[in-house]
Amino acid sequence: MFAHEWHGFIPTCHMRVLQLCPVLAFAAILMITPVLLIRILSRVDLRQQTRYLLLANVLFSDLLFVCMNILSACINLAGVLMTEWPCAVLLFLSAVLYSSGVLSITAMVLDTCFAVLAPFRYLALWPVSRTYSALAAIWIISIFLPAAAISMFLWYHSTTPCALHLCSLPLLMVLTVSHFRPLHVSMLLTVTGIIFILLLVLSGYLILYFCTRSSGVWKGETSSRARGTFFIHYLHLFLAFCPLLVLMIELMLCQNSQTMDPKASLWMSLVVCNVLLILPKALAPYLYGLRYRELCNLLFQFFHLNRPTTITPKVGLLWIRC
Repeated sequence: MFAHEWHGFIPTCHMRVLQLCPVLAFAAILMITPVLLIRILSRVDLRQQTRYLLLANVLFSDLLFVCMNILSACINLAGVLMTEWPCAVLLFLSAVLYSSGVLSITAMVLDTCFAVLAPFRYLALWPVSRTYSALAAIWIISIFLPAAAISMFLWYHSTTPCALHLCSLPLLMVLTVSHFRPLHVSMLLTVTGIIFILLLVLSGYLILYFCTRSSGVWKGETSSRARGTFFIHYLHLFLAFCPLLVLMIELMLCQNSQTMDPKASLWMSLVVCNVLLILPKALAPYLYGLRYRELCNLLFQFFHLNRPTTITPKVGLLWIRC
């Protein structure tokens, strides 16, 4: 009954706002992401830099993820009934693209740390060939982890007497994750690991800051740009992990699923899927496009905007990297 009447739990005006968020994000991404991808992939000098290859992977994954989200929303609005296998394929592709984007952001953070700590050995220790190997490893891990979760999802629905013909991620989070103990435990373990990664990256940033500050590596404008670049990486990483943190809170509140209010659980799931999952995808091309000089100049030229020109000296590899 809840699967067929869940729209009645949310007011129509609120539901339209939640459905509008992915559409606005898709328009924002479609306006700028293809331009950045073409720029990165068409220039040999940009393809020889790790940060641009990782950024291209992030933008590509985010673009496809939002497209899959829009496709799923259109299917649900059209009232198309889906069995568990087509729904599992749709969820699997979305999870792979999301995981690839998050892992690529993490790799960008580590790449920035490595470039700042060892600027003169960076190119020798981390050539472009290793970057392609890292991208392949990111996609392999992104395929393996969602495959395990989707397998448990199919197993759960093969044992339930009621067939669910809707492929709505918020609805599945309410009806599946909170009621199936193996998925519940696996999600809690996954989110706990992600919190550990966030704390580890934050501690690495603090160690990096104090070590380079005491050694005098970061000075003047170079220091400001390096810290700003790392802050953008960490902000993007936190926004990407934020939906899972909220999901962890929801799972902890769902320990006693019999007393959990379905309306509150549905509200949290809708906010996670339609706002928190989409927000970092929409912000990423603008954050990095305006941060990196090569991409920033392109965006100003593409949108016919005048950018004031400034003469700045080059102070070595660290300046170029940051």
